[in-house]
Amino acid sequence: MQYIQVTFHFNKVEEYQKDLLIDELANIGYNTFEDNQDGFSAFVDFDHYSESQLKEMLFQFEGELEYTYTVTEIAAENWNEEWEKNFEPLIIDEQCYVRATFHQPQPQYKYEIVIDPKMAFGTGHHQTTTMMMQYILSADLSNKNILDMGCGTGILAILAAKRGAKNLVAIDNDEICYLSAIENSALNNIENIEALCGGKEVIPDTAFDTILANINRNILLDQISTYSNVLNLGGSIYFSGFYESPDLDMITKECEKFGINYIDHRRIGEWVAAHFKKD
Repeated sequence: MQYIQVTFHFNKVEEYQKDLLIDELANIGYNTFEDNQDGFSAFVDFDHYSESQLKEMLFQFEGELEYTYTVTEIAAENWNEEWEKNFEPLIIDEQCYVRATFHQPQPQYKYEIVIDPKMAFGTGHHQTTTMMMQYILSADLSNKNILDMGCGTGILAILAAKRGAKNLVAIDNDEICYLSAIENSALNNIENIEALCGGKEVIPDTAFDTILANINRNILLDQISTYSNVLNLGGSIYFSGFYESPDLDMITKECEKFGINYIDHRRIGEWVAAHFKKD
């Protein structure tokens, strides 16, 4: 499979401006991002690339960002080779060690997760994934039924399984992510994750104790009513993929319509993760 790599170079940019641009790229299908010396690269499936869509999205940043960009076709095996060169192991809260297959194990950490992303989003390095993992590490998930929406590599579901979750459903609308979640579950010897390809329409008609949703504001707002239908009373939702203002307030108000109330939130840079509970 081929991909399109769009590489941005900035003359001057604030970190929050890069995050905003990445968020907008994610909204139009870009699912992997890689920092470089003076910007970043964004990757999208070749079949989903649209030059006109990219230019239309970038128009909203005219006058705010000084940048140039290049577009390159890249084969999946070449991207994976580049990923292997740049991927560094990650430690979350001194409890969870995230590594690739070519890194050595570190048995001193309580949880170890092996990830081979295959172009899927979610190695733990992005702030949103890190905060979601921090929430999972602090939550009681023993014998819980878990739904992981926008699962990417499956890293959140895998950590939840290692934390004692009973049954897990991991869903992503990108086939690469769906297949990646299956592969990474096997790499980590996890047998109780059911991976599904699709959106909210494939959520099983069952009851979940906890929902993990690291997507983006607009998709979350659209899916909150669906989450409410499958979340047990007293159940928790952990959201990420958005900003503190105005996104958190918008999500809080939408959740309140369904008796899902704000508990707390975390922030790294401009990104936010938040805990809600259904009363």
